[in-house]
Amino acid sequence: MRGSIRLICAAMALLDWMTDATGPVVEGHGTLLRPPRAGDYAQWADMRERSRDYLQPWEPAWPDDDLSRAAYRRRLGIYAREMELGHAWPFFIFDGTGRNLKGAITLSNVRRGVAETATLGYWIGQSVSGQGHATAAVRACTRFAFTSLKLHRIEASCLPTNLASRRVLEKAGFRNEGLAKAYLKINGRWADHLLFGLLPEDAEHGDVSPT
Repeated sequence: MRGSIRLICAAMALLDWMTDATGPVVEGHGTLLRPPRAGDYAQWADMRERSRDYLQPWEPAWPDDDLSRAAYRRRLGIYAREMELGHAWPFFIFDGTGRNLKGAITLSNVRRGVAETATLGYWIGQSVSGQGHATAAVRACTRFAFTSLKLHRIEASCLPTNLASRRVLEKAGFRNEGLAKAYLKINGRWADHLLFGLLPEDAEHGDVSPT
């Protein structure tokens, strides 16, 4: 029995190592962004659970097992494949030490060729909201998009009633480009969204301009 337990533990450790997403580390504006790792699970699940009522009005409906370790492992596998293909760049948001989780930010739906565009999405834990972490992460992530990925345009959206998210985008230099009716299914219902776009020259104070 003890031998079986050791084999199971070794297999789980190997799976953790295999599913650890490796990728760029982005620093700036007092924040650190890096791809999620298996070892982040406990901190991530705790923050998401404590922020459930705060986040759910602005997000797609959560699956029943969304915060389970198995679902998190599947998430890491998807992240690794998306980064390998260059289709998305998921990051966890940490303070400058890289130890204290604040939320997550993702560049997804990367389109190359004549578009050179990606979609930006993010969330911040309720206990650390309103402290500038989202704005810092957006600025750092869009700088990475323009300088390292050489993208031409970043798109984002938010519900018209999500004033905090709208202010984050505006402070980072995004321009309001209009209203899209029934744009995304949020918390089980199709919802209108404000659409925003960012070009390198629009970024506040040139923070994300290519060098």
